[in-house]
Amino acid sequence: MDNQIGDFVSTLVPSDAVPGAARRVQAAYERLAEADRPEAWITLRERADVLAEAAAIDAAASDLPLAGLVYAVKDNIDVAGLPTTAACPSFAYTPERDATAVARLRAAGAICLGKTNLDQFATGLVGTRSPYGAVRSAHEDARISGGSSSGSAVVVALGIADFALGTDTAGSGRVPAALNGIVGLKATLGLIPVDGVVPACPSYDCLTVFAPDLAGAAEAMRIMAGPAEADPASRAWPADHRCAAPPAPRIAIPEAPGLAPLDPELAPLWEAALARFAAAGAELVPIDVQPLLEAALLLYEGALIAERHAAFGAHIDAWPADADPTVAEIVNGAGKFTAADLVTDQQRLRQARNTAEALLDGFDALLLPTAPQHPTIEEVAADPIGRNAAMGTYTNFVNLLDMAAVAIPAGAAGTKRFGVSVIVPAFDDQVAIDLAARAQAVPSPLFAPAGAELVVFGAHLTGMALNHQLTDLGARYAGETATAPAYRMYALDTDPPKPLVVRSNAGASLPGERWLLSEAALGRFLTALPEPMTLGKVELDDGTWTTGFVANEPAGRDITTTGGWRAHLDETR
Repeated sequence: MDNQIGDFVSTLVPSDAVPGAARRVQAAYERLAEADRPEAWITLRERADVLAEAAAIDAAASDLPLAGLVYAVKDNIDVAGLPTTAACPSFAYTPERDATAVARLRAAGAICLGKTNLDQFATGLVGTRSPYGAVRSAHEDARISGGSSSGSAVVVALGIADFALGTDTAGSGRVPAALNGIVGLKATLGLIPVDGVVPACPSYDCLTVFAPDLAGAAEAMRIMAGPAEADPASRAWPADHRCAAPPAPRIAIPEAPGLAPLDPELAPLWEAALARFAAAGAELVPIDVQPLLEAALLLYEGALIAERHAAFGAHIDAWPADADPTVAEIVNGAGKFTAADLVTDQQRLRQARNTAEALLDGFDALLLPTAPQHPTIEEVAADPIGRNAAMGTYTNFVNLLDMAAVAIPAGAAGTKRFGVSVIVPAFDDQVAIDLAARAQAVPSPLFAPAGAELVVFGAHLTGMALNHQLTDLGARYAGETATAPAYRMYALDTDPPKPLVVRSNAGASLPGERWLLSEAALGRFLTALPEPMTLGKVELDDGTWTTGFVANEPAGRDITTTGGWRAHLDETR
């Protein structure tokens, strides 16, 4: 890889000399040459080919959502025409088609730079189990990058790629994010199709995104999400998913014993992270997380390891010289379990899911350290299995229990990096993103689809008496709006006070708000409305029509001239 990068250096043209997407590609190769992390890559595309792809995007002058962004792909995910190795040279093959997720990114205008290094067969959380070299942290040569998606996280942290794809079974899409100071997004299992991904533990594998920030990660995830015929385990969003976190969320955190694995040097960073979530309006409630940590042990210490042996054990048996010794030891450990053991552990896992659901009932999320430590490469070499097991303390259970997670950076203690993860039940991905964004004091990007739009004009406005009826349903504020000048507003004598909006030839434009919510939530909202409140189509000032509060006949006192419900309440105070 050193020679390959050297070839790129000698042929670079200054990035400010080329336009658009081509400029971003050129800048990526310039940064690649500066970064000195050749072990982060397994295959780099020819610069001329990547520039040609960028030129085609520039020439099209399209509004593709990811036009001109460059990304990297973990080398257990298929990119047509590039070898897939899973960090095992004898396993290599060259796919003719993209994985569905890659194809969707390509169609959206993103440009793939190449394939990144990983813990072999995606088995590890350290980033050192590869014949292509141990991947160093982006910020400190002596420390691990985390795995298995090591190279993908590092090339994002170094500013080479705008985002990168990883995979996650035990925490591989989150631990490297924490150890390199970036965002890692692990969606609900099945939301991102995994066809074209070399299986590690097929029941619990998922495809993830690394990015410098939440906005970039969520946009790439949004593009990739959705069922695919090629992946029978892929899932669609349910009709009742939440589109937003509540204004005052309850977040579970570990009681003191649950933090025993945390490196004392990182403990102040954990406390600082808690303070940020509390300052953002969250109620933090300590709970006993031990049942979750015990469930995590099933992934590597129980019969579920048989899934890894079924996925790639035969190749390791046939090509032992190519196998990382630690990976081989782990996978060959499946031989001590019987089919009955596997059934028993699957039953234990079902019970663990019930236990977790009861434990987290009434909470919007669980907040945990992403990794309890940030060891050096030398420390991992001295205890490869023990150190790796420690890295998965707070991540291994998430996929087993069908949960989603967002990993965000939370600072550094010397050369040790630290991060925290917001963990939520399946399909509450948007809730996790919102909570992470609040803690970082940044706008929250939309990942979950909004099935319906609702406009409100009175007691359901932000800060008003009935707004909680929307937020309790997971509705998402989407901005201010106004009706066409064809409506009148009437104040009803109710408790709490509410207005009626009626279409009129002698009407005015009334101010309101847009809210987004799932289709099922809109249905529940409608059925709970008291008379004479109802929903119908409302014309907005831009000429569009959407669902909102309307009435067929006026009732109460006409307050149209006050200028809307807030203005009316101000007058009556």
